Formats: sequence, structure tokens, C-alpha cells
Amino acid sequence: MSLPKKITGIILAAGSSSRMGKTKQLMPFKGDTLLGHVIQNAKASSLNEIIVVIGHHADKINKTIDLSGTKVVRNHNYSKGQSTSLLKGIENASTACDAAMFLLADQPLVTPEIIDTLIDAFERSNALITIPYCKGKRGNPVIINKSLFPRLKILSADTGARVLFDEFRASILKVPIHDSAILTDVDTMDDYKKLVSNKSRLNLTR
Repeated sequence: MSLPKKITGIILAAGSSSRMGKTKQLMPFKGDTLLGHVIQNAKASSLNEIIVVIGHHADKINKTIDLSGTKVVRNHNYSKGQSTSLLKGIENASTACDAAMFLLADQPLVTPEIIDTLIDAFERSNALITIPYCKGKRGNPVIINKSLFPRLKILSADTGARVLFDEFRASILKVPIHDSAILTDVDTMDDYKKLVSNKSRLNLTR
């Protein structure tokens, strides 16, 4: 029997929340904050380690959010785009990891069960890229096999990992997730209001 894969969870939380107009990582959610809830969900999953990449208002996030049990990495170049945070994350991942799961700081509805479903799918396939889909729409978080880390390191601007999706289209494992949590992020105040009023999530479990 093969050993479980070691997946590093990298939470991308360095952005300036320009569309929100305030630091969304610190906005209240279910007795915590948006970022705090994402961290707690990650901790409750099967992720081998958790890295939190912060940048904008890093000092305030450090003081406000419980970051215990995680490795905190500061991205001073966050204004140059999301790719800089991906790079910081993989640079600080354990050398023993098999892949990295990239989680978004504004997706607090992504449960430990969703995270573990994706990990299980990756373990069975060892795919280069593992992506959740809900009703035909691509969501997050995404798992990137360690073999693609060198390719991630040459990303530029605010591209994130999505540029790899076309390049390695034939190597993508699409995992059906019957929960719109993977599609639900918080970019604007309207998004946030829908989230806290429970109008943003549709559970499609059959």
C-alpha cells in the first residue's frame, strides 16, 4: 500500500482587496474573519502543512488572526500580482511535499471535506493539475503537482496558476464537487453581504 501524499496548503492572503475597498481578510465571518475561517478549515483537513502568504496590512493580520499551526510568509512584492504569492508559497513548502494546494483567503465556505475530496482524488491519480468543478464551472482550490513547481517559478504578472491550465490541459484531473462553495469568493461588498446572509452558497449534494 502506497504512503499518503504530502500536500502543502498555501493560502494566498497577500492582496490589497482593491475591489472591496477594505482589508477583506479581516472582515468578520461566523465569529472569526474571512481569512481566519479559511485557516481553520485548512487545519481541519488532511493537508500536511499550511503556509499563509500575507502582504497588504501584514502586521495587522499577524496581530488579529490566529496563525498558530501555520507557517507565515510575507510577500513584500504582492502589488506585482498573485504569481508573486504563489512563488513565495512554493519557495517555503517542505521539500518532502508531493504537491501544493492553493487556497484563496476569500473562500471561507470551502470545507475540510471539500479539501480532503480533492486530496483523495490527487492521491489516486497523481495528476499534474487537480481542479474542482461545479455544474461545469471551474473553481478553487487547485492542486499543482510538485513536478510543475519549476514552471510555476517563471510565471509573470497577475496570472496566477491559470496559465498552466491551457498548457497542460491534457494532464488536468477534473473533480466534480456538488457544492458551489468552490465558486464562491468575496471580491466586492455585495459578495460579502450575500455571504453573511447565507445567500451565496448552493449545496448540490445528491
